[in-house]
Amino acid sequence: MQVVMIRYGELFLKSESVMRYYIKILINNLKRALDSKDLTYKIEVFRGRILIEGENQQEIAEVAGRIFGVVGVSVCTRTSNDLSEIETEAKKMAVKTVRPGMTFAVRVRRTGVPGFTSQELAASIGSTIYDEVGGLTVDLKNPDYRINIEVREWGGLIYDTAIDGAGGLPVGTQGRVLSLLSAGIDSPVATWLMLRRGCPVTHLHLDGGRFMGPDTHNMVFRHHKTLSTWTPGTSLRMIVADMEPFYRVLVEIPRLKNRCIICKRFMLRTATEIAKTERALALVMGDNIGQVASQTLVNMGVIESVLPPGLPLIQPLITYEKQETVDIARRIGTFIDSPGDLSCNAVPKHPDIAASLESILEDEEKMDIENLLAGVVDSARLYIALNGEIKEK
Repeated sequence: MQVVMIRYGELFLKSESVMRYYIKILINNLKRALDSKDLTYKIEVFRGRILIEGENQQEIAEVAGRIFGVVGVSVCTRTSNDLSEIETEAKKMAVKTVRPGMTFAVRVRRTGVPGFTSQELAASIGSTIYDEVGGLTVDLKNPDYRINIEVREWGGLIYDTAIDGAGGLPVGTQGRVLSLLSAGIDSPVATWLMLRRGCPVTHLHLDGGRFMGPDTHNMVFRHHKTLSTWTPGTSLRMIVADMEPFYRVLVEIPRLKNRCIICKRFMLRTATEIAKTERALALVMGDNIGQVASQTLVNMGVIESVLPPGLPLIQPLITYEKQETVDIARRIGTFIDSPGDLSCNAVPKHPDIAASLESILEDEEKMDIENLLAGVVDSARLYIALNGEIKEK
């Protein structure tokens, strides 16, 4: 019988009760994802492994590999604990791939099954494969071909391929966060990292209108749709609010160098209000120390001072090298080599790298921040993305 085996890792570090709770959420996320693809399946849960039966194992495996909390997926042959059956099925699988002159290895993991050791079973299966093919060489470190056998009290599993999973914790095991989403590289990666830590996410995009490059809008929506494919079967929310009235006032302040600091403080003010309606427990941004003028430690302190007590700002990329972020963006599908014009027309030529809070507060007093904030919040509209498709609600 062919089955898909799901491996989960970090969940084992939890207490027994927490682990059971997390696995329950993981199973529900798997079911929603498989249901969204109209796949038929049957799920069995064992300690350390989840098995899924179904007609299209490869598609099931691909869907499962994008579920957070899953560290690895393999399409397996499932057997009983009978050693002769395990050897026969292992030989059948191996001879489809191995050829004379290749190196190979047999890896066996045995749990709760007496009567033989893992090494004894590996040697026996290796001999069977060698006798069938011939001209092979054992290489346990870097073989051309490796076959894996797991023998547990509930049966055996044989596989020779594995798909890396998304890892992390199942989405829904942690509280909701509000992630500020831009058209750039960093913020979608920050969202993905928070999803990977089990946090449901609501996106907030603050639309600068004519002050933003003409390709900004499409890129933001592309990010939102792409990230929804990492929560298959579960909708991903995005709130879009109109920031253009704020920018019209911002560009009139006399101290040009303060613009970016005031802008980001206003974004956090807006996010604080939206977080209340979304019941978000934290805000998320893709900032990185020293990447741009507003992300020096001095300016970060000035910007974050606007936050109320009890609402943390999480910055998952705070110490990342840019290439590390780009690598993740490529992996998750949010990176584009030529994204178009994503510029901000309000950025001054020489922004301050160490703004004083006093000068910022002076400028903000002249801007009628509270009325601007109320207008931006009132303009908010909600978009729902599901499995890479988007609609306005």
